[in-house]
Amino acid sequence: MRGRSVLFQLLLLGAVLGVLFYLGGNLQTNLQATGLQTGYGYLDQPYGSDIPGSDCCQTQSVRDAFLLGWANTFRIASVGIVLALVLGVVVGVGRLSKNFMVRTASALYVETLRNIPVYLLVFSMFFVVIQQTLPPITEAIDWLGVTVFSNRGLYIPWLQLNVNATAFIGLLGFALVGAVGTGIWRTRRFERTGEPHHRVLWGLGVFLAIAVVGYLMLDRPITFDAPEREGRLVVGGLEVNPSYAALLIALVIYTASHIAEIVRGGIQAVAHGQTEASLALGLSNFQRIRLVVLPQAFRIMVPPLANQFLNLTKNSSLAVAIGYYDITRVTQTAANNAAPAPQAYSVLMLGYLTFSLSISLIANIINRRLRLGGRT
Repeated sequence: MRGRSVLFQLLLLGAVLGVLFYLGGNLQTNLQATGLQTGYGYLDQPYGSDIPGSDCCQTQSVRDAFLLGWANTFRIASVGIVLALVLGVVVGVGRLSKNFMVRTASALYVETLRNIPVYLLVFSMFFVVIQQTLPPITEAIDWLGVTVFSNRGLYIPWLQLNVNATAFIGLLGFALVGAVGTGIWRTRRFERTGEPHHRVLWGLGVFLAIAVVGYLMLDRPITFDAPEREGRLVVGGLEVNPSYAALLIALVIYTASHIAEIVRGGIQAVAHGQTEASLALGLSNFQRIRLVVLPQAFRIMVPPLANQFLNLTKNSSLAVAIGYYDITRVTQTAANNAAPAPQAYSVLMLGYLTFSLSISLIANIINRRLRLGGRT
């Protein structure tokens, strides 16, 4: 029986490889017949277009443009996953709140946003909310003199590295180690004496003390650079591209609506006896959620959360609709500028596959460590 199963799998693998070999040979033949490149030498050719909001110009190579596109995709995916997780947990807990207003608002958020196509959210966020609601640059909103809002982008204060910045960053690393060590010391003292540990406050105090002393001794190694509007130009600060902001907001609020339901289901899967035990110990509602319910619910939530993180990463390709140069838009432009489409899109698919497998790997590692029965 086992031999028959192995034989069937080998035959299936052979059939798949045969189909791939046939398609690959057919592609090579067609490329040669049409005079197109059959390799990946096009990566060294000029990209042929400028990428707005970056230093990448049309004379730089396709490889450089691809690297910039992957960096832009990573910025969307990494920031979006963190924000969607935080918002989803808040809304998911809110759905189970005893407060009628909080519970109703959370339910309305979930039932509205998860039933709207994400493409429509991205499109509306850019062309309706940002382009039509925010004022033009000549009438930009200067909030507290440190930020500038307009339909051309959001400009916020940013860090400016001075002479001793490298030394100060190293000192912050030392301060972090000191804070962690202090927290461990306070925890062990609590276990030995029963005295309240306050490890967070102690660790934060050690970190801030080292950071402040180092900042003063190194003569302000890092300062804030605030944006200033000069006519139609904004000088200084950090520019948040409007298409980036629209894509990020749309993906976050859409994905968070699905994460909220995962959080709600995970919390409800925790045995009610755990809640009763926490109430018997005199824990507050916040302590009950943070210390008892969420740690157990998170064990259940990891696999479906990973699926939502994958969806957010792949949905970032909708950037093509609003002109944000993620890797999909960069690849599309490269193919329009005479780069061979089969090779260009194969690189695109390989990149998304790498992103997806990386997220799955991290999720599987976390899932194994949280699994009941100990670590393996």
